[in-house]
Amino acid sequence: MKDPAQIALGSAGPAGPGFERVRAVADAVLYEGYLLYPYRRSSAKNRVRWQFGILAPRAWVEADGPVPAALAGSVESWQQQTECLLEAGPDATVHVRVRYLQLQHKSVERRTEDGYTPVESLEADGGIHLTFDEAVPREHDIVVPLADLLTGDRQFPVGAPGGEESEELDGGAGRVVRRLHPVEAVTTLSTERLDGPCALHRLRVRTENTGQSVGAGTAREEALCHTLIATHTFIGGSELEFISLTDPPQWAEDAARACRNIHTYPVLADDAGSRDLLLSSPILLPDHPQVAPESPGDLHDAAEIDEILSLRTLLLTDEEKREARATDPRAAEILDRVDGMPPEVFARLHGAIRSLRATHPSQVEPALTAPERASTPWWDEGGDDGLSPATDSALVDGVPVSKGSRVRLRPRGRGADAHDMFLIDRTARVEAVFHDVDGSVHVAVSLEDDPTAELHSWYGRFFYFRPDELQPLATDPAQERTDGRHRAVEA
Repeated sequence: MKDPAQIALGSAGPAGPGFERVRAVADAVLYEGYLLYPYRRSSAKNRVRWQFGILAPRAWVEADGPVPAALAGSVESWQQQTECLLEAGPDATVHVRVRYLQLQHKSVERRTEDGYTPVESLEADGGIHLTFDEAVPREHDIVVPLADLLTGDRQFPVGAPGGEESEELDGGAGRVVRRLHPVEAVTTLSTERLDGPCALHRLRVRTENTGQSVGAGTAREEALCHTLIATHTFIGGSELEFISLTDPPQWAEDAARACRNIHTYPVLADDAGSRDLLLSSPILLPDHPQVAPESPGDLHDAAEIDEILSLRTLLLTDEEKREARATDPRAAEILDRVDGMPPEVFARLHGAIRSLRATHPSQVEPALTAPERASTPWWDEGGDDGLSPATDSALVDGVPVSKGSRVRLRPRGRGADAHDMFLIDRTARVEAVFHDVDGSVHVAVSLEDDPTAELHSWYGRFFYFRPDELQPLATDPAQERTDGRHRAVEA
């Protein structure tokens, strides 16, 4: 009999405590690497898929011995564990949602006199149909009072059933058969009360693949049929707030360091300033992750720039687009969205200003007040006492250079970027002087003879050199020529 605390779902569930507000980020995690540009089955990078959040049967994972700790998070595993800190009220309730993809094999079969025979591709319905591996999203919700978890571990099934369905193609040419193998898995919840200035608890959410159907020697393609793919977890509830493990308050630092997370990384998931939701992801994320509001939709590769990826998709040939549409329905959706994207949407993808504090590089911002400086990140202008790239100077051959100074570029022979070698003896103007966290000085410059220098300056795109790679020059080029003649006469 099912535990009454659990609500198990196939592909949709109750809204949860604000889960829908962070679904876009979670879906990007879910489909990260699902199908990469150029979205065709024939593409080499789409032949080895399913790279993140893989929870496979334990016997298969440990066929060659336990996974070394140093490789945790970078290879297939049979478990995923989240440990997080939360402050809870007396009647707190925990709501956990486990999400993953279940592999679904799409087989194209041609009709024959004896029935059907599998083929790699089939022309029918005026189009092409390709054999390919798809995936079905799965969600399982668990709602349980926090007090119940203090009395012992609670375990809940979060697997998915197998099945088969077929679709006849028009004209009797054949059919498409989709097959699912059952996935067996459980999620175990437990908690403990910790010492501290508030009602502090450590919550553990552990999801394991408990399948026994595959073992040592099984091919990866077959093992994936019984695997949880892109596994990640939402955690929320009522009368509770989470503590950031990335940047915990000082009083919780020791407790945060003691949290043990396996193959997953929990971060605060709601809007900045809120601590109501947690997303535990197999991909490293910052606290309060967000999808850019300019993004018109998931392109299945969150590491790419939407503008570049969209433009490349538009450049696919008609034959390539035909194959992509036949590869996967989600690929067809991407093509339709990009093909129909209005110009104003493309314009938004080109760039956006996230901070109104930014100014033209030629302008010097007024000094910040103490409260403003305290709330300003150290990497922003004025955020660190005594550092101001727009006004700081650096010594070059004993001569102080700062914004506006002229220098000649003399990149070092060894250890320099290869591109710097093309800039030897070019003259440039200093745009800013930067100090990094290691105490090193870097001088940002723009080339004097670059017709696009003003544009690069506007965007803050500079070349960076160390002081010993520069030679100071007279501020006025005419004066430099005069000084050069005088030196020649003296010689």
